[in-house]
Amino acid sequence: MNPVPFRIRQVDSLAAIPAQDWDACANPAVSPEGAGERFNPFLSHAFLAALETTGCVGKGTGWFPAHLMAETPGGRIAACAPVYFKTHSLGEYVFDQGLAEAYQRVGGRYYPKALVATPFTPVQGRRLLVAANAPPGAREALLAGLRALPEAAGLSSLHITFPDAADHAFLAAAGMIQRKGQQFHFFNRGYNNFDDFLGALASRKRKAIRKERAEALGSGLVVERVTGRDLTEAHWDAFFEFYTDTGSRKWGRPYLTRAFFSQLSATLADRILLVVARRGGRPIAGALNLIGDDALYGRNWGAIEHHPCLHFELCYYQAIEFAIERGLKRVEAGAQGEHKFSRGYEAVPTFSSHDFDDPRLAAAAADFFAREARAVDATIAEYAEAGPFRKA
Repeated sequence: MNPVPFRIRQVDSLAAIPAQDWDACANPAVSPEGAGERFNPFLSHAFLAALETTGCVGKGTGWFPAHLMAETPGGRIAACAPVYFKTHSLGEYVFDQGLAEAYQRVGGRYYPKALVATPFTPVQGRRLLVAANAPPGAREALLAGLRALPEAAGLSSLHITFPDAADHAFLAAAGMIQRKGQQFHFFNRGYNNFDDFLGALASRKRKAIRKERAEALGSGLVVERVTGRDLTEAHWDAFFEFYTDTGSRKWGRPYLTRAFFSQLSATLADRILLVVARRGGRPIAGALNLIGDDALYGRNWGAIEHHPCLHFELCYYQAIEFAIERGLKRVEAGAQGEHKFSRGYEAVPTFSSHDFDDPRLAAAAADFFAREARAVDATIAEYAEAGPFRKA
């Protein structure tokens, strides 16, 4: 049988791709074998389009949509990828600013570059989005199109960040340079409730968590979880105040606009969990999570009043409780944060894949990434040895 001659097409907006066609690749009703997460909200047309239409990406942001599709001769999208041409490295959570600075010091031009990712979201997932009924070779054709971008568009490099295990293996076998990172995730090992989870911890950790939860709510705070049609514009007004306060203190300009949260709520409300703390009826802190079929993803948090341990309660313990109640397999609470470890979250590896147009830069990056990976492996091994769980 002759292979299908796929056509590679690029668009500068999700609006140019019908939502049902994108979602048939990103979150197919019947996932391809080995596809990992059954539904990942960050890959959905609704989430990515909301970033574009509300000005989080696009003109003036340094994120320029350049999404790629592999189409059959009949014009059907068999595979696609969320692609952005970047003029900086902000909002990626795989930090390459050191490489950029070193390359520019020797006369190279690192930006613009191509990035395959969900913006502002350090969540693992499929990156080569292939429809369940795609003809053979669709993933290979899509990757070939991606790897041709640097030369075709005058870019320094191609970066595919936070791929899931299947895509990571495929990209490594295809010869892309691999980089390893590390996050902390909670794994639901069939717990019946939060106390069941606590029972799996060492006594000292168990007591510390109970003390923190009591301290977090000791000022008469009340915590509510809001999802679906119960989410209102008043919730988003309050949360945006929390988010911008935290963002302006941490990195200067928050990435997400107020309009983004309204649009997200209008299109993905049943996939949103907003955890809100109130004092005297007034909202004073909140944590935003998105709900997948297999995982709860913690994304943004903020507060306009300081209360000891409230961050741990809203972002970590409430997430664990919700995941256990929903029967979700894990909680991914975002990038970094060693403090998650003592609160029942475990160190896990993350990955990214890279192509560099300049062979000198490729060689330097490969050497650095290899040394970095050894350090990451050693760190994860240390965490596993010192885990917070009771020893058998």
